[in-house]
Amino acid sequence: MDLRSLRYFVETVRLSSFTQAAESLHVTQSTISKMVKQLEEEVGAQLLIREGRKLTLTDTGQVVHAHGVEMLATMRQLAVEVRDTQTVERGQLTVGIPPMINLLFTPVLKAFRQRHPNITLTLREDAGQAIERQVAQGDLEIGMTVLPAAPGLGLRSAPIASYPVWALAAQGTFQKNRSTIKLKSLANTPLVLLQDDFAMTRTLRAAFAAAGFEPRIAAQSGQWDWLVAMASAGMGVALLPEPFIHRLAIGALDAVKVVDPELPWQPAHVWRASYLSHAARAWLEVCDEVLSAPAVRG
Repeated sequence: MDLRSLRYFVETVRLSSFTQAAESLHVTQSTISKMVKQLEEEVGAQLLIREGRKLTLTDTGQVVHAHGVEMLATMRQLAVEVRDTQTVERGQLTVGIPPMINLLFTPVLKAFRQRHPNITLTLREDAGQAIERQVAQGDLEIGMTVLPAAPGLGLRSAPIASYPVWALAAQGTFQKNRSTIKLKSLANTPLVLLQDDFAMTRTLRAAFAAAGFEPRIAAQSGQWDWLVAMASAGMGVALLPEPFIHRLAIGALDAVKVVDPELPWQPAHVWRASYLSHAARAWLEVCDEVLSAPAVRG
């Protein structure tokens, strides 16, 4: 099976568009169509159903796509391991990092670039759950999320740190001089949360379910600073990890720690196999060294 036509087919399915796949792969749309047709002829069955702009996988297409993703991931891994025949002093590394976690990593980036100036480091920003899927599919060698990671993806993980979650609201929302709040006390309180594709929201929803209630969600956003603005405006209570609370100038806001149970926010690295490139291992070493410092851990 021709790997190039398989790659074009997988990219077309990922983007659900011949046009966008062509742009992504820097080829013409006719080339994409030709390669997908070639793959269909090689397989001996139709792979895609084209209905206007909508693309749907046939039964055969679903099988070819699933195995195609695995085959391409294996080829990418092969390329990584071949590159690793060189010394760790040279290399390339792309790390997936969620927006909420990236604020912790400025000192890590500085230390890594100073220690490994010849390793080309690229940060790919996305929500935690999306990064988990990209790592599982082999699109990323290593990424970061908030534990627990999705169990069905078979990912390995290494915690970076653990911080408690705090409730943030407009001044006067909580009882004066209160420093903690029980999770169940938020059962009937409007909440403003990160969007559902964020790993932290997945963790919070699991905690709500374990506490026996369905949250009242007033609004959701992909930006933590917008959650703060909505909480400040009295729209609801925002739930954020401790490092973000410490970055705020608490004045017109109440901030109390969530307890009973205390909710841990645990950023972690995830990867899909036992093998890690020299560049990835160098990244983990720098992260462990820098983030283990008391000043950074808080």
